[in-house]
Amino acid sequence: MKKTLIAATAISLSAMALTACGSDSDSSAGADGDSGNGSITMGFAQVGAESGWRSANTKSIEDSAKEAGIDLKFSDAQQKQENQIKAIRSYIQQKVDVIAFSPVVETGWDTVLQEAKRANIPVILTDRAVDSEDTSLYKTFLGSDFVEEGQKAGQWLVDNAADSDVDGDGDIDVVQLEGTTGAAPAIDRGEGFADAISADPKISVIASQTGDFTRDGGKQVMESFLQSEKGIDVVFAHNDDMGLGAIEAIKAAGLTPGKDIKIITVDAVKDGMTALAAGEINYIVECNPLLGPQLMDLAEKVVAGEDVPERVVTEETTFDQEQAAEALPTREY
Repeated sequence: MKKTLIAATAISLSAMALTACGSDSDSSAGADGDSGNGSITMGFAQVGAESGWRSANTKSIEDSAKEAGIDLKFSDAQQKQENQIKAIRSYIQQKVDVIAFSPVVETGWDTVLQEAKRANIPVILTDRAVDSEDTSLYKTFLGSDFVEEGQKAGQWLVDNAADSDVDGDGDIDVVQLEGTTGAAPAIDRGEGFADAISADPKISVIASQTGDFTRDGGKQVMESFLQSEKGIDVVFAHNDDMGLGAIEAIKAAGLTPGKDIKIITVDAVKDGMTALAAGEINYIVECNPLLGPQLMDLAEKVVAGEDVPERVVTEETTFDQEQAAEALPTREY
């Protein structure tokens, strides 16, 4: 899939330097009066509150806006694109200084972003990309490299193939719990994973279905996989919450997660890291949600008319069981 955005020059920032990759509609972080000089008003359209990662992301944005003295108008799209488009149009009508959002899906944004451009309101993409030929519709994209996250997950499986053939039949059968259909992380993590495992013909994805990035969705899909697929060796979940749902389903089936079925996830939120430290998950690729400080810095720059990179990529790591146990005591999310 062609992504003009991904072709942009990537600028890598240290995660430490970045301070660590459900709210009512139109709430304001500056409502208590502690919003600094009020010189910048940001309209932020969040995907929703579908996971622990998303909740941490929202808190980081709200806290960072308050600290930076930016008046934040926040909306929760409840994972519906039409709600985000409605929120963005509301921000345009309110004549905010800058709009930021994490798009529910990649496509279908050109019309509303053209409206923001005509209103001379700069737009910042955060966490997720859009698929558009017109890169002038947004100033920058701040977030993780989802393809690389999928590649890291797949490479771990390739490197640990011998231990991942749980049923000993010589093949490694993987089921994949996908994120929201059409969402950038779901598309890119799937592509990256497929690219990495192609190095070992013994590894194959035998079933793949969306769990919509939710714990309940992961549980339901995994229950279905356990009934329809025989000899599952590995689960690759596009986020921790779906992986945690899969753990519940695996346990309910009388199996031991992390042993009878290996589990690989993406995010590294506390619940996921706790499961990893306990051996119920085998490997986690980090996706840092604490993007608030970077977002506010970029917002101040674009409102001031300063040049910013077209692509800002957060630097992230991976965790095995021992590393998770070491990191948990100081984990921020």
